[in-house]
Amino acid sequence: RRVLLLGEGNFSFAASLCGAAGTQLVATCYESHEEVSERQRAAENIQRLREGGAEVLFSVDCTKLKDYFSPEERGFDCIYFNFPHCGRKSGVVKNRELLAHFFHSSAEVLAQDGEVHVALCNGQGGTPADQPRREWHNSWQVVAVAAGAGFILSDVHPFQAETIHGYKCTGYRSQDKSFRVEGALNHIFTRSTPLLSCQPVSCEVELESQKVSFQVPQVLVDKINRGFLEPHSTHPVQTVKEKLTAELSQAFPLQNRDSCLPLLHQGHLNGVCHSNVFWIPLRPEKIPSTEEMSDGVTNAVVFGNVDSCRDRDKNGWMKVQEGCHMAKKYCLRPSLLADAQAIVQRGAFLPGTLHVLSGPVFRKSLITPCSMPVFHEVVFVCAVNRGTENSCIQSLLKSMESSIHALQQTASSFQVKINLKEATSLEIAELNDFAAFECQLSEVQYFICLETDPAGTCVGVMRTAHSQLVSSELVVVFASLNLDLVAMVLCAIPDWRMLWTSDTRFLQQFPRGELRLFQSFSLYPPCYVHDVSFWVPDGDQFDEVAFHTIAREVSAEMVVSIQLMDSFQQAESGRQSLCYRLTFQSCDKALSCQQVAGMQLLFRKEIHQRLAVTLR
Repeated sequence: RRVLLLGEGNFSFAASLCGAAGTQLVATCYESHEEVSERQRAAENIQRLREGGAEVLFSVDCTKLKDYFSPEERGFDCIYFNFPHCGRKSGVVKNRELLAHFFHSSAEVLAQDGEVHVALCNGQGGTPADQPRREWHNSWQVVAVAAGAGFILSDVHPFQAETIHGYKCTGYRSQDKSFRVEGALNHIFTRSTPLLSCQPVSCEVELESQKVSFQVPQVLVDKINRGFLEPHSTHPVQTVKEKLTAELSQAFPLQNRDSCLPLLHQGHLNGVCHSNVFWIPLRPEKIPSTEEMSDGVTNAVVFGNVDSCRDRDKNGWMKVQEGCHMAKKYCLRPSLLADAQAIVQRGAFLPGTLHVLSGPVFRKSLITPCSMPVFHEVVFVCAVNRGTENSCIQSLLKSMESSIHALQQTASSFQVKINLKEATSLEIAELNDFAAFECQLSEVQYFICLETDPAGTCVGVMRTAHSQLVSSELVVVFASLNLDLVAMVLCAIPDWRMLWTSDTRFLQQFPRGELRLFQSFSLYPPCYVHDVSFWVPDGDQFDEVAFHTIAREVSAEMVVSIQLMDSFQQAESGRQSLCYRLTFQSCDKALSCQQVAGMQLLFRKEIHQRLAVTLR
């Protein structure tokens, strides 16, 4: 390991590390050799370092590190900067600026998987780890400052000066005097994966034996085709599904139906609000020219009458006219229930066999801690004799209970119980977004809840239906589970976005077939708050779901909360003005105030163009 030490006062910290096996030290200070030599024991420490094979450099500016090391000499595995300070009575603003320049400079000489250690006196960092904690404006805001250079805080622990052999802090007000380090903290920063800048993505699907392509909604670009439920995946949602199906196979013969599930759903879903689904405009893979049509070209993919469908809008989509086959409406599947019902209606359905369907589903929703625009659903379908449906439900529940118990042996440090709650016992206001949407799809008999506290989390639903197509003597039982919510509860993952992170440190925590208690690698991420106010178009019902969806899209899911702060109606004109407060925060990436300011500007532009609001 190549270790770089910055801002050494008397080189006592560097001397304590000297001689560590497998470590190559480069110890530096800001002052000249002559200035440092006057400090107590500095000359002795420098001699010890040099005799131990360490490199000692003087007059090194921590904000310009690449000037001191050639490209071949960079790539440090660890950079230490203990108790940085501008000197004398400099205030918090100047010291924030010092840290900002230091982090940018460190990024230029640090190895890709390297660490930056910054020790600060108690209260300076401005994180909840400081006790007592200073007010934010009076701290050095170290996490937010580091985010500007692409770093996240991955660990923080006490700086125990008394355990460091020979260490003596110095430099109080630029003098050879010590200062108090009781309660000091060592902050360990690592590189963040960059914020996504997703380019438009198209998907090809087959509809009615014809290939068509569609543009994936921008908010879903980084979530489509991630393969979390592939057989060799180690993702927690796949581990949950594998354990569930393994336990259920002990009680039922299973048939997997994943391979035949369409990504698009045709038509409107009864009971589901139109604004809660992702509607998809389709375009043929190739549109033949008039000459090609006259020449008898038939290999082009066309929906309906070509002449009536040929025009394109300003975005390049086919303009669909009434009567054209392309006028059929399609949406990204918001649920697998319709696919499960279709299997039952086709009649090729063996009573007593448990049919398993799984895959990602897509729903527009308001921004809340557990509302997901995409999640992985698994649906179990079984036809049983009339009068035995309750026995089937209890068998399903028992198998689920066994699988949850097995999974939490390696994951949860707390007891997790699974229970059924009758739908009639809960009010709509008590349901999470997942459960509320399920109630829109069709009647729900039971909610499946995982309980870690008195409230619990609804992670699934159960339904029964009589189907004359199968047999008048049979009842079909449907059980739907949100695999993402199950994984979050069992692994104590506080934010659904973490399940979709591209940072490899997430999946590294989960060996194949095992769940573990999740350990965050981004601690105390900073929050940024912005307000936006506007006039609503006259006579229009404001589409709040669309408003939230635009916020998700322009911020790459960095908006964690949207609150209505004020609603005002002008007496003279009757115009309505709304004021919302947006809170930006990342769970896995560095997010700076400059990046958030850019997102806010783009958000204002998009809602003006797409929702026709008048900004104030």
